[in-house]
Amino acid sequence: MAKSSVVFVCSNCGFKIPRWQGKCPNCGEWNTLEEQKLVATAGGKGSMSAAAPVTLESVDVGERQRFATGFSEFDEVIGGGIVPGSLILLGGDPGIGKSTLALQLSMKIADNTLYVSGEESVHQIKLRADRIEKKQELQVLSETDLDAVLATVEAQQPKLVIVDSVQTMYSDQASGVAGGVAQVTNAVQRIMRVAKQYHISFILIGHVTKEGYLAGPKTLEHMVDTVLYLEGERFANFRILRCVKNRFGTTNEVGVFEMSGGGMLEVKNPSQLFLGEEQIQATGNVITSVMEGSRALLLEIQALTSLTSFGYPKRTTAGFDYNRLQLLTAILAKRAGLALGNQDVYINVVGGIKITEPSADLAVALAIVSSVKDIVITDTVVVGEMGLSGEVRFVPNLDKRIKEAQKLGFKKIICPKGRLSTKHSGIEVIQVRTLQEAVSSL
Repeated sequence: MAKSSVVFVCSNCGFKIPRWQGKCPNCGEWNTLEEQKLVATAGGKGSMSAAAPVTLESVDVGERQRFATGFSEFDEVIGGGIVPGSLILLGGDPGIGKSTLALQLSMKIADNTLYVSGEESVHQIKLRADRIEKKQELQVLSETDLDAVLATVEAQQPKLVIVDSVQTMYSDQASGVAGGVAQVTNAVQRIMRVAKQYHISFILIGHVTKEGYLAGPKTLEHMVDTVLYLEGERFANFRILRCVKNRFGTTNEVGVFEMSGGGMLEVKNPSQLFLGEEQIQATGNVITSVMEGSRALLLEIQALTSLTSFGYPKRTTAGFDYNRLQLLTAILAKRAGLALGNQDVYINVVGGIKITEPSADLAVALAIVSSVKDIVITDTVVVGEMGLSGEVRFVPNLDKRIKEAQKLGFKKIICPKGRLSTKHSGIEVIQVRTLQEAVSSL
């Protein structure tokens, strides 16, 4: 006989407590605890059946190899293709292009693929598909009933199923509303069971919270095999597909896409796209190289300084960390003697890309120097991390950064002092130890 009990689950972090409270003791959010019924089935050891383990040597994976999607950028991010029976969670901000990317993936594979949408009707999917692809043999299903969706999947047994989105799926087997902790957990658990049993791959689209985290319980990310985030500024054209978890491959790869009227376009040479055909030769413009996964990207950093009209000078950034800029202006004032106390400083990373690694420190510093002293920096790439004493620290993957700069026709690169694994011909490598040396090399 089954015994029912009640537990309260936080809709923000998934934390469980036996009694309701106004504030979640784990994440500190208010009014996020939802009631969830637990059913425990009474039974002894006699009701259990033993499982049958197998040796790894006896497992044949010949027919369970990865299959390509037709999107080489996507395949590269997940490790070379989709593994049969795997669960891939794709997250991103609203309007960033998750549904467009998923629809394009399904239409490229088309054969033996099912696209399930809980947010759009089949007519709306058709309208969106018309501007993406002419070949439209894809099977689509507009349904929010999880039981009906899984029954269809078990009957047809497609190779790939895309669910847009997992938060819209609802089942009578779980309590709460669609998108709640209980419903999302139940949906992913049942989808996972079907995926492993029939070797069907699933791509689940997930919403994110205002903080940028996937909505639903944290266990959602633990249950799936791969977690992908589609990033970028909503009103910019570039999108970066980043892998943060991958049971079947590395998490060091990223894919770059360009959003167009015909959907997502793969970007084979993102550096050239970010820089454009020709850079404007102006003061304050500096090219730097950053690593996105194992790929070196060249980006343009723009700095503008002007006499302040306020008692306290402004520091404004777009695509660069504000606190990092404050640190760099202090280093410039102390170690390079650059008077910025009466100057407003504005930093912009062209293309809507956000720089998170410190290897762009020296480029930002020299861009500010270029703007203040009216020096135009041409045909030069600048790479290096800044220390508080004004030293320029070594950065990883320097050889890759130099090769990327050379490939795009740059004649010089200013970088930290250190041993390079290969000799580079065709580009002048200027290695510096301090900020003063870097400024003197301009």
